[in-house]
Amino acid sequence: MTTPENPKGTASYFPSIEKKYGQPIAHWLDLLQSCEGMKHMEMVTWLKTVHGMGHGHANAIVAYWMASNK
Repeated sequence: MTTPENPKGTASYFPSIEKKYGQPIAHWLDLLQSCEGMKHMEMVTWLKTVHGMGHGHANAIVAYWMASNK
């Protein structure tokens, strides 16, 4: 996945997430596949505790993932 030129909404966090954690957004979205059936905040907590991600970044990825999987 490539980050759009002028990302909107939660995608606006993607460039800083990729820079800070050294992985493309596709990596994080793939990881969330293993969280199928979990609630939003459970997935946020998982990203924070298992992968050391900050709350805002974790929340943005989960929100994007959930919106794209409706």
